[in-house]
Amino acid sequence: MSAPTYDIQDVKRRMQGAVAALKSDFASLRTGRASTNILDPIEVEIYGAKMPLNQCATVSAPEPRLLSVQVWDRGNVHAVEKAIRESPLGLNPQSEGQTIRIRMPELNEQRRKEMVKAAHKYAENARVAGRHVRRDALDVLKKLEKDGKISEDESARHADQVQKATDQTIQEIDQLLQQKEKEIMQV
Repeated sequence: MSAPTYDIQDVKRRMQGAVAALKSDFASLRTGRASTNILDPIEVEIYGAKMPLNQCATVSAPEPRLLSVQVWDRGNVHAVEKAIRESPLGLNPQSEGQTIRIRMPELNEQRRKEMVKAAHKYAENARVAGRHVRRDALDVLKKLEKDGKISEDESARHADQVQKATDQTIQEIDQLLQQKEKEIMQV
């Protein structure tokens, strides 16, 4: 096993990975407006195996409150429609040939609050991921200091850099959460 090394750019990159994952999670939350990303988590059972919807169909949003799913193989239309209907998204797909249309229903107040709760959960998961990166980096710094590879002052300076990167990441996560909450609660 190679000796641990400290690289603040790697720490920042890993923290940005948590932010990117949060953005992806937020994209899948339904806000009343049609977004092609909402169908990303759906898996379709085709040919005896589960595959992501985007590997067997093209999803587009031709209108603000309408999604269109163009299934590539006519024989898979029923399977895609079933997967969308059975997903926890609460959508009601209507097929017309190889195209499946999904009208985005208005969100009621209770559903909006559930979406905000889900957004808070996603944000907390991202914060935890950022803190895990911080912990890993601080562990590396302690090991380097213990092994005599860096001084106590260097270790403290690097630990301060790691904390600043963590604070920035948490602040970015909180801003994304505020934006998403506002988007969900807009009537």
